[in-house]
Amino acid sequence: MEILVASAIGLMTASGVYLVLRLRAWPVILGLTMLTYAVNVFLFTSGRLVVDMPAILSADAGGYADPLPQALVLTAIVISFGMTAVAVMMALGAFLEAGDDRVEMTDQEDRK
Repeated sequence: MEILVASAIGLMTASGVYLVLRLRAWPVILGLTMLTYAVNVFLFTSGRLVVDMPAILSADAGGYADPLPQALVLTAIVISFGMTAVAVMMALGAFLEAGDDRVEMTDQEDRK
């Protein structure tokens, strides 16, 4: 189970980095979203992967799942959704203003 989750985290991270390195606005936003998903799954798995365990220790339970990573991931999901919405609106405004979503990288020497 751990190797499957670790492979999924690695795949999401690799695809996120690939998309961030593209010089277009929409793939960058999708890449940041993929990196956010990878970090969320990593945070979630940092609290140990347990099955059929309650989040709160009770008298009849043999163990418990750590609720702190679950709370961190829930907070991170809400924050990343808001930041994705802001980034989409900024990219949409730039696209409507310039007519293209390409990111131009120029040096100071090229501007003269």
